[in-house]
Amino acid sequence: MPEYRLVTHRGKYSLAYNDPERGRVRIALGTDDAGRAEAIARQIWSKRTEPASERIGDLWPAYIADRKAEGIPTTRLDNAWKALGPHFAHRLGPAIMAQDCKDYAAARKRQGRSDSTVRTELEYLRACLNKRYKGKFGFWTPPPSKPRDRYLTREEANKLLDSIETPHVRLFVLMAIATGARMTALLELTWDRVDLERRTVDLMPAGRHKTNKGRAVVPVNQRAWEALEEAYRGRLTDHVIEHGGKPVASIKKAIRAAAKRSGVPCSPHVFRHTTAVWMAESGRSMDEIAQFLGHTNTRLTTRVYARFSPDFLRGASAATEF
Repeated sequence: MPEYRLVTHRGKYSLAYNDPERGRVRIALGTDDAGRAEAIARQIWSKRTEPASERIGDLWPAYIADRKAEGIPTTRLDNAWKALGPHFAHRLGPAIMAQDCKDYAAARKRQGRSDSTVRTELEYLRACLNKRYKGKFGFWTPPPSKPRDRYLTREEANKLLDSIETPHVRLFVLMAIATGARMTALLELTWDRVDLERRTVDLMPAGRHKTNKGRAVVPVNQRAWEALEEAYRGRLTDHVIEHGGKPVASIKKAIRAAAKRSGVPCSPHVFRHTTAVWMAESGRSMDEIAQFLGHTNTRLTTRVYARFSPDFLRGASAATEF
């Protein structure tokens, strides 16, 4: 689905977009006031991009276009639709019930997919429907997976790094542990959001719509800062994590190879978990850890990481002394 832009024509604003069949299309808005032009353009565009029907196959493209307009990458949504589409594309949005979701989950389980994968796919579908119907539909998702227990000790982290010679992979691991950032956030990180003087990085790209998966401005430790300085001197692109003069699309394969060489089982998300566990073990508060990880509230932080804190439930235990 194309995206529109405002252009000027003969002193007044027009809405312009590229149509796959008609080519460049321009619609006169009849005003030279930028604010009024934007308001009119939004009304016109909303009508033109209205889903053709209540079928989920028509609702989904509108949802994707909305995500893109907010600056949110849609690769995961596109991949999820490959599984969701055959089950739900022909269905009407308001008619979706909890049993439909359970039937989908059962089918995906037979294909060998985990509960967490199924839950993520159904949550994407719920977000699509919620945009249209504001919760006025039946729904069900599998319960959340148990919190991950796998994290690295400091000895394991050093052992892993000793097995990595490729500069961009080594920088990724150092930054992942130093910031607790998700893989996508680090691969999207550009140098304009790195402050080497203050030793901070801003993990939120400009113009990106804030989601539940928050991204924070965080300081980096000495080791990561030194690695950043070295990478900055040799940079070839605007991206912090680069290889061969190009941004890196995925680092999973390289991390799997390093894990195999070193004998340290890990994945990109294990680094984020490691960051939080180390903070909890050092006695940092759940509020502080939540802010560092970009959590929107401390409930998730407490549920997953409070058990690693040396003071967790210590006061409650003391109350049982007799």
